[in-house]
Amino acid sequence: MGWGTEARREARLHAARMARGIPSPPDTYRLLPPTTTLANPARSLVLHYGHHPSAYQILNPGIAIWWAAEGDAIVGYTDHGRVRVVAGEPVCPAERLGAVVEEFEAAAGVAGLRVCYLAAEARLADLLRGSPHHSRVVLGAHPVLDPHGWPARLAHHASMRQQLNRARNKGVEVAEWPPERATRHPELERCMEAWLASRGLPPLHFLVETDTLGALEDRRVFVARRRDDVVGFLVASPVPLRRGWLLEQIVRHPRAPNGTAELMADTAFRRFASTGAEYVALGVAPLSERAGTDAMAPWLRHVLAWQRAHGRRFYNFAGLEAFKAKFAPDRWEPVYAISLEPTFSFRTLWAIAAAYCGGSPLLTGIKAFGLAVRQEVRWAVGG
Repeated sequence: MGWGTEARREARLHAARMARGIPSPPDTYRLLPPTTTLANPARSLVLHYGHHPSAYQILNPGIAIWWAAEGDAIVGYTDHGRVRVVAGEPVCPAERLGAVVEEFEAAAGVAGLRVCYLAAEARLADLLRGSPHHSRVVLGAHPVLDPHGWPARLAHHASMRQQLNRARNKGVEVAEWPPERATRHPELERCMEAWLASRGLPPLHFLVETDTLGALEDRRVFVARRRDDVVGFLVASPVPLRRGWLLEQIVRHPRAPNGTAELMADTAFRRFASTGAEYVALGVAPLSERAGTDAMAPWLRHVLAWQRAHGRRFYNFAGLEAFKAKFAPDRWEPVYAISLEPTFSFRTLWAIAAAYCGGSPLLTGIKAFGLAVRQEVRWAVGG
């Protein structure tokens, strides 16, 4: 596409956005600083219409953006194996969701691609419920809470108070850093590297992208320090239409004292409440059954059951779920994969895995096996 064609397209989109009043965030949402600039049109739409907890994550590296013809809706996606895997749901006015879904699926069909909405929630699931062309499975649960209720919840949670006190007694202090300080800060990047090195998998991408320290303009960052060393940090991204935040990353250095992650979350909850937030999403617990399950093909049920039982060596799903449950969330919301096919297929499941791996799941598995072997060797020699 030539520069002139692209410029004319941008001009049309800009005119449509101006007509709908999109360039500034809605007056009802005041969680972001008033100095926020909106030079990026996709970012503008996310801040105006972001309803899904992961809406802001579609701006992360590696996610492509599709624009609706009217210029008032976007979809974040990545293509793998002829499947267009969507990050959550379309970002658009609520009354336009059905039309945007139809337009997006038609565009994917022209390109010969099937659509799968990954980490979709109730709004989209209800819209497509009963459709003979779509199938869905529950892939996990999303715990959420109202931060204003956190102090009362903590008062009845002795084990959580013990964890917080354990970190404080070890000298851990948590402070919010402004984005301009936190962006690409070398201490945060070193903490991230140490954390990633301790994991059983190579870095994942898509809705669990770790490369966020270069794009913090709307995010909030809470940093844990012990003496002069950074021992952890928490990154939260905005969920504008719910007046809230998603805990996008909780990074804990392997040498951080116990309770560091909990202390960062405690600090974040209190700050969110003090700035008017009403909603905090703790992040998806993959494979959790706390929000129930849907009927699914036997082969898929066996695959997910096997992953729950045997995937712990590489990714501790049960441990992650237990950590989120510590905060006694108000509710666990179901998280779906909704595919444009009558029956959910292995091909679609493989594409979902490829989206998270950023490429071949098989190659990622080989790398993970190599990391596991090296870790076992280090343990054997006492390293």
